[in-house]
Amino acid sequence: YREQFQSLVDDGQHPTTLFIGCSDSRLVPYLLTGAGPGELFLVRNVGAFVPPHDGSCGHHGTTAAIEYAVLSLEISRIIVCGHSHCGAIKALYEDVPFEAQNLQRWLDLGRDAVLPVQPCPEALRRTEKRAVVLQLGRLMEFPMVRSRVMAGKISLHGWHYVIEDGEVHVFDVATGHFVAASVATSQQPLRLVSSTWSYSSSVCSSSGRACPPAAVMPSIRGILTSMHTTLGRNLRVSSTASSPLAASPTTS
Repeated sequence: YREQFQSLVDDGQHPTTLFIGCSDSRLVPYLLTGAGPGELFLVRNVGAFVPPHDGSCGHHGTTAAIEYAVLSLEISRIIVCGHSHCGAIKALYEDVPFEAQNLQRWLDLGRDAVLPVQPCPEALRRTEKRAVVLQLGRLMEFPMVRSRVMAGKISLHGWHYVIEDGEVHVFDVATGHFVAASVATSQQPLRLVSSTWSYSSSVCSSSGRACPPAAVMPSIRGILTSMHTTLGRNLRVSSTASSPLAASPTTS
């Protein structure tokens, strides 16, 4: 390995992928992707959340990392990876310790994914997936990301890692559903290059068909609303919980 690591010093880093994942210790990006040193630019935070591009220019590591990866490293894909049994998602349905003021504020980035139902395993699993889609929408608020997606230079990928199964499910923007990577990749080895479900301006489904610009970016709220409607058929709605999506649903 000595020569390999020396080349990383001599040639510098040239990762092709920005991986935004949860800080959970059970999520190991290199095991999920099969990538080696120098191939992934990693961002880990509670919940795999993406802050909004609000122009505040505050001290924020995730926002700075996105800008650096896109503008300096010129990555070609961004993966947002949530996972099953996520503590951040569970905390959205529970009280957070009063002392955890920063955590409380940070969790606001996932509240639009919350469902107006009593928390149960299925509701939490669905919220985990909805949160991933929500972050993809936020990424498109970054001008440097949006322009490169629309130009076909960057593709966005939503992943949900099921810890107990050891399998990644990938988001298909054409259908609004997560599909097991083993199915989506036609049983190819789970490598970054074979996760072809792309959120880009040139390809919007696994078939590789070109899509017109109008079909590229469906309403994220519309997708979340659809996911909420499907879940509502199976879960008891809480009389106390509320959802901004349920109040005024929109479709793409």
